Amino acid sequence: MPWYVYILRCGDGTLYTGITDDVPRRLAAHRSGKGAKYTRGRGPLELVYQEQVPNKSAALKREIAIKKLTRREKERLIERTQKAH
Repeated sequence: MPWYVYILRCGDGTLYTGITDDVPRRLAAHRSGKGAKYTRGRGPLELVYQEQVPNKSAALKREIAIKKLTRREKERLIERTQKAH
């Protein structure tokens, strides 16, 4: 079953990176205040990036790699995927 790494842009302009096996469900949880503590009160939340990976282990590794990126590098990653769509 595929997993996803995703990035949300919060209402205060910050970026939040997470993983899930169901992006729409997880985004709804964040928006309802039942997601990560970090995103509570930082709405509106916009899904700006998602990447499918084969399993949870790969998702965790990719999440760590993305979290190590600078803000500028994350913005470039987001821009590249938005141009591709």
